Amino acid sequence: MVIQESAQMYLKTIYILSLENQYVRSIDISKKMNFSKPSVSRAINSLKQENYIDIDQNGHITLNEKGLEIAKSIYEKHDVLTTFLTKIGVPYDVADDDACKIEHVISDETYDALNKFNNQ
Repeated sequence: MVIQESAQMYLKTIYILSLENQYVRSIDISKKMNFSKPSVSRAINSLKQENYIDIDQNGHITLNEKGLEIAKSIYEKHDVLTTFLTKIGVPYDVADDDACKIEHVISDETYDALNKFNNQ
């Protein structure tokens, strides 16, 4: 299954917000990603239609099993990449930015090798 980079970013953001707060709302996503409310609304509706998230009657957004699996995967890739890049001397803020770009295109083989390297 191929999911667009923008959808991956929204899912990862929802995951991060859910670790930080009891509830996740569209406005929280908008603030975290620095996107307009209408842009976030369109993306959230798309994620709901694609069955990655659930929204309750209060507007609280939760990742369902399908969305959570993708969000955790992207989040873990980001962490592994950031760790690797800082280990080789890249400043944290640059490593964090670069990891955010690489996490969407890295192959499983390269990711596994980097993860193994980090754990040595």
